[in-house]
Amino acid sequence: MGDENQLHASKVFLKHRGILRTGEAMKLGIHPRTLYRMRDEGVLVQISRGVYRLAELPELAHPDLVAVAQRVPRGIVCLVSALAYHEITNEVPQEVQIALPRGTKTPVLDHPRIRIFRFSGPALSMGVEEVDLDGTKVLIYDVAKTVVDCFRFRNVIVLGVAVEALRLALEEAEVKPSELFRYARACRIEKVMRPYIEAMT
Repeated sequence: MGDENQLHASKVFLKHRGILRTGEAMKLGIHPRTLYRMRDEGVLVQISRGVYRLAELPELAHPDLVAVAQRVPRGIVCLVSALAYHEITNEVPQEVQIALPRGTKTPVLDHPRIRIFRFSGPALSMGVEEVDLDGTKVLIYDVAKTVVDCFRFRNVIVLGVAVEALRLALEEAEVKPSELFRYARACRIEKVMRPYIEAMT
């Protein structure tokens, strides 16, 4: 009977791209006992608290981003985490940085470590892309918006990181200066960014 339950559970997981939260799994008819047995036997891997994935699937390319998106679906990957995803930084993120609307409840995760930045208005809504990472929908700011945000938070993430990201965005990601200025105006940071953009173009 146990094997039948596990076989059924594995099929359910595969139907949902191999990844489910505990609550979702229970709603889909998987008993918690089956879930924990599969975890203990190595059939499932726990990628974050209450988030499980079939171990037989290929390794995740972005495990931390996937884990955070599963737990905080409204969070938008930003700043250094977004720079790393877009490959326009040499920084190695020590945490997953996400933007959330002001006034929303602060999520608590044991793993991976997260850092919340509160955005509002155009700064929150502009430049959001929806990408599919290993079967999970992840919200992330596009290259130009990420660079602008790095200048907005230059006192937090270091100005040098923002300047290097701007250079790589212009040279390698082929971001247009007009795109940067559009976001910079909306985020009220144009005066700060203009000298850097003009020096590089």
